Amino acid sequence: MKNTGILLLAAGAFVAGTAELVVGGVLKPIGDDLGVSIALAGQLITAFSLAFAIGTPIVVALTSRIGRKTLLLYSLAVFALGNLITFFSSDFGIILISRAIVGLASGVFTVVAFSSAAKLTEPSQIGRAVGTVVLGVSVSMVIGIPLGIALADWRSWRIIVAGLALLAAGVLLLIAKYFPSVAGDAPIPFTRQFSVLKSPTLAAGFAFSFFFSTSSSTMNSYVTPYLQNIVRLNTTELGYMMLALGAFSVIGSRAGGAWTDRWGTKRLLLGGLGALAATLALLPPLGGAAVPALAVLLLWMFSMALVIPATQTYFIRQAPDRSNLVLGLNTSILHLGVAAGAGIGGFAAEAAASVRYHPWLASAAAVLSLIMAAVSMNRGQAIERTGKNIATSKSR
Repeated sequence: MKNTGILLLAAGAFVAGTAELVVGGVLKPIGDDLGVSIALAGQLITAFSLAFAIGTPIVVALTSRIGRKTLLLYSLAVFALGNLITFFSSDFGIILISRAIVGLASGVFTVVAFSSAAKLTEPSQIGRAVGTVVLGVSVSMVIGIPLGIALADWRSWRIIVAGLALLAAGVLLLIAKYFPSVAGDAPIPFTRQFSVLKSPTLAAGFAFSFFFSTSSSTMNSYVTPYLQNIVRLNTTELGYMMLALGAFSVIGSRAGGAWTDRWGTKRLLLGGLGALAATLALLPPLGGAAVPALAVLLLWMFSMALVIPATQTYFIRQAPDRSNLVLGLNTSILHLGVAAGAGIGGFAAEAAASVRYHPWLASAAAVLSLIMAAVSMNRGQAIERTGKNIATSKSR
């Protein structure tokens, strides 16, 4: 039953991940259908991300005592409703609001899925459980997004949102029938829940999470022009490379979960972030050497995916009694990092009229993430040692 529950969480994560990512690939069909520019259509992504980042921790904090199964069902129901509003509406303003609704529901589902996966498994298996949920998001890159783009080309972009509503309804019914009851967080007053922000360990942890996301976004947002203009891939080669990157993301997510349990979150975080910085730093010197550059890019994607399960597991273990809130806050931080990375990448592309040196910017952010991760871990160890010393003194 526990394994079934985790697989259902991964299925929901696949649906939420597809909803978040697929719009970027169909902005032109959306713009043409609604009579707006691609730039304006792009605000649908912004609405989703802002609702995800700002609304998720608030809703998660307000619903901390509600059973996780109930919250999963409500979030999927709201997700399906938001997509149905998008499907039936022809007004851009209403669709913008519906995307915000979908973003909020996706954020709540994702956070609750991670914390529920941790509660459904043994402490020594948390990394694998979280990695399985992350795997659902990774698979959406490989299957969900290309399939959505193909559907938009075949018939209409609206088929995508209708399909997402149906998939969410299907996952909802399966969770209602097969998912076990999972308790909410400890009953802590709303005004006291955010006291976790005073923790130096978590504060440094949120900083490393922000810089990790900034690094990933700086490169991810411009990987297509990098492959086209620097590595000089043609359209067919680009398609194969994007598929390979998606596959390495899936492999990295799976490995990240298993290796987190085997080697611990701290080793995997430091090793993964170090590999991330190193691979990115290697790219500009390679220039247009296609084979070495493509090999390094695949290692970069693997390293990035490797870090994600370890990051989520790290935060779960820092505040197990308030894991939903902490994961909600971290989700907001990650989305702020995505926005920062995209902005930095856009400014750099305009200033240099090239994306050749984007990997170095992303590498610098990864180094900052590595430093802050080390600070967070050291602070945690210092607090732990202090607690042990106090306990020893009292026992004497």
